[in-house]
Amino acid sequence: MTHFTKLGYVAAFAASLLAGCATQPAPPFTYTAPTLPEAASSYTEKPGWATKKFAVAAANPLATDAGYQILKAGGSAVDAAVAVQMVLGLVEPQSSGIGGGAFLLHQDGKPNGKMEAFDGRETAPAAATESLFMGADGKPMAFSDAVVGGRPVGVPGTVRMLEMAHKQHGKLPWATLFLPAIALAEGGFKVSPRLNTLLTAEKFLKNDSVAAAYFYDATGTAWPVGHVLKNPAYAAVLRQIAAKGAKALHEGELAQAIVNKVRNHPTNAGQLSLQDLANYAPKKREPLCFDYKVEPEIYQICGMPPPSSGAIAIGQILGILNNTVAPQLPLESAKAPTPNEFLSPEWLHLYLEASRLAFADRAQYVADPDFVEPPAGSWAQMLNPVYLEKRSKLITNVSMKTASAGIPLPYDAIKNNANARIDFKYAPMPDQPEYGTSHISIIDASGNALAMTTTIEGAFGSMQMVSPSPAMAGGFLLNNELTDFSFAAADASGKPIANRVQPGKRPRSSMSPTLVIDKTTGQVIMSAGSPGGALIIHFTAKTLIGTLNWDMNAQEAINLPNFGSLNGPSILEAKRFPPAVVEALKAKGHEIREIDMTSGLQAIERTTSSGAATYDGFFGGADPRREGVVLGD
Repeated sequence: MTHFTKLGYVAAFAASLLAGCATQPAPPFTYTAPTLPEAASSYTEKPGWATKKFAVAAANPLATDAGYQILKAGGSAVDAAVAVQMVLGLVEPQSSGIGGGAFLLHQDGKPNGKMEAFDGRETAPAAATESLFMGADGKPMAFSDAVVGGRPVGVPGTVRMLEMAHKQHGKLPWATLFLPAIALAEGGFKVSPRLNTLLTAEKFLKNDSVAAAYFYDATGTAWPVGHVLKNPAYAAVLRQIAAKGAKALHEGELAQAIVNKVRNHPTNAGQLSLQDLANYAPKKREPLCFDYKVEPEIYQICGMPPPSSGAIAIGQILGILNNTVAPQLPLESAKAPTPNEFLSPEWLHLYLEASRLAFADRAQYVADPDFVEPPAGSWAQMLNPVYLEKRSKLITNVSMKTASAGIPLPYDAIKNNANARIDFKYAPMPDQPEYGTSHISIIDASGNALAMTTTIEGAFGSMQMVSPSPAMAGGFLLNNELTDFSFAAADASGKPIANRVQPGKRPRSSMSPTLVIDKTTGQVIMSAGSPGGALIIHFTAKTLIGTLNWDMNAQEAINLPNFGSLNGPSILEAKRFPPAVVEALKAKGHEIREIDMTSGLQAIERTTSSGAATYDGFFGGADPRREGVVLGD
């Protein structure tokens, strides 16, 4: 496997860094920083990457390489994920970092190995109320007014979640995993075209003095592409976390610096406290899995349960599509159709209508399971095949434009009372913007598989940068994750919204880290996911359909044009659909919006070489719309 040419500085295994791991011998690991290749900030074709022993896919070449070097040194998938995340927080600070949250799905390498879902989602401060995002006039704040400052900052969860996962599945010492990010932060990394583009377009980041001094020159101009940017403050923070664990971030001086930043914002202060940070605890949840038939194969697709809405929505879309009649293109095609066939207006119509039905249920039901009960007593009931078959019958040849939520009920209730109706306990959540995020997929040499989606929400989060010392440049950004809650707590009649703000609650998410299992062998055959706010669901579903139904490789499926609906207009990726397809959809009643749909998909799949009876390699794909790559041996 070809990987990036190495540069000339090496991060030695420093004794001071390992102070917190004195009981473990220093592993023979040194980190060598790779050259960051020039990457476009628009659409750049990528070939896909074949490997034999292991593979790691991430949104930036420097982050991917950090994970690669950890795997090469004998690290586990979780070890590599920690290293990747710490580098992403440096080189892709707009999307994720230690000031945010993440979901991680992990399966042990042996066939039918144990799968676990790690929830590192941010939480609302204990002092938060349902009126957090309500203005003095009693109406929800404008999103642009809410997103910048301390108000939207949730309690970060990424580091504590990774620490929990590492204690179970790590092979290398915790401190070792921080070496790549520390070396890059101290030695500098080259500003990429994507980071430069986003910094240039951003209006509010300069209002934070710490961020302005780090991301921009003295004239307020974003550092140019190729500029070597150093972040000594971030390196200092990572050294503390490496030595003391997540406690270094959640207690003591760093925690105080976070609280000061949030509570002292001059115009939009938040309520985060030292107690909130100290009390934060990640959660282990049961993965949400469902069977998916593509004759003659049966796969098991697994994702995160609520507070993520990803696995439920993806499962509903796929399940509804499997129940629709599509003479022009049955979903379970015997062979891979041509692009013109599978992106026909007939098939797109079915997908878009299935999307509306899924997003109507999402708005009605999904929220933090510690605060709301699932319909019919189980989130799995929303994926009940009988329920999805009933939902599929609502699809006609004309767009429904806006769907209403269904009523998931136990099998017998649906069978015996097809017209059952109940009074909804909650009001549906109004549509609201979602942004941000990054995705990591890894399968290590022992077969341990990981899918992790990580975020600080909007680009550059809350636009608030924390530094441990005013004498050091840089730092890390805080999330604006609380804006994923419904700004309104109830509808006009006073009926509460499930995803309203409540103290200690985790906001609903669209993050969709996904593992696909071959039910015959019990092995993970794919790890996939994407950034993209609510559109994450469509980006991930598209990739699953392309690989599982249409026999595409991961790269081909990722390359497909993006499309979807959030239960409103039908959204198509700009300049990727022929005018005839657009017009045919309009003729079916679709209100079309052609926009930039910048996914950041990563996927790794198991492969078989010619004549092989079992899986004997990997093939990875990375989104041509971003800077990601795949590496492995």
